[in-house]
Amino acid sequence: MPTSFPKYLGRTLYWVGVPLQVMVLARHSNLSLALWFPSVVTLTILFLGLGLSLVSLQSLKSLKYLSAFSIDRLMRRTSNRQVAEFRFGGKLLDLQLKLASFSRFCQRIWPPHRSGQGSFVLASMLGNTGFVGLAIAPSFVSKTYLGWVVVYGVANNLLGSYGLGVILASHFGQTQDRQNWSSKLRALLSVPTLWAFCIGCISRPIRFAQFIELGLNHLLWAVIPGSFLLIGMQLSRLKGGVKGLQAAALPAAIKMLAIPCLAGIGLTLLGVSGDARLALVLMAGMPTAFANLILAEEYDLDRQLAAGSILISTLGLPIAIPLWVKLFG
Repeated sequence: MPTSFPKYLGRTLYWVGVPLQVMVLARHSNLSLALWFPSVVTLTILFLGLGLSLVSLQSLKSLKYLSAFSIDRLMRRTSNRQVAEFRFGGKLLDLQLKLASFSRFCQRIWPPHRSGQGSFVLASMLGNTGFVGLAIAPSFVSKTYLGWVVVYGVANNLLGSYGLGVILASHFGQTQDRQNWSSKLRALLSVPTLWAFCIGCISRPIRFAQFIELGLNHLLWAVIPGSFLLIGMQLSRLKGGVKGLQAAALPAAIKMLAIPCLAGIGLTLLGVSGDARLALVLMAGMPTAFANLILAEEYDLDRQLAAGSILISTLGLPIAIPLWVKLFG
């Protein structure tokens, strides 16, 4: 394939394919349900991911220094190694080796630089609700709650990738953002999925000709595999992904396991069940967004950690979906 093909495929999906999918889903969704609820859930889950990632970073830092401190204390107390080995029968040496191994493990997965910490936080928060979520979730929930799926996807892009994600990326990044707030607002309002959602809602009372409806539905069958084709091509071109898999495993686990599990439990406690709960849990458990790599390039964050988290979370998706359907379906 030409090297420029993924670029043009991505632009086509961003400007035409996904907005068209959002418009059709909005037209066929039951928008009489309260749409504020999935928006509030989206924002809550974004802050949940932010909180879990910050707690994880601080815990890893504390564990790394605690294990190193414990090794130092043990070494000071056992200056006469032969006497210590005779008294403890080798158990003290085994403990030292285990603590040293644990300290090295924490050292490998804890990003010491702000650029790595920024990619860690974004990988734990931002989900691929556009290309992957809108392609998968509608197949598992009834048409009644398709509106919640669409609203979640749009809100995640606006509030997450283009809102909180940009703020955090500029905070952790090494480069200064020179754009003013008016240019950021223009970029936010130019997101095509937002306008497609509005057009889909407004055009609900309008009956299209049958051949137009059929044509739109058939076009969707090209959007979904096109999205997965783009993801596969992008993953195949990642550099250094295997090397950074250890550091990327924890944010991918937060995004794919911890967040959807806590979201499902929280929704259950609020009395939400059935397809309504499953729709939100599936969208909360989508893999790390490609926006993470875009923000890493723009704000000079850790590209290797970003790529590794996308790879792990995307490959783990076929395992996670049956789990959430079984638990919360």
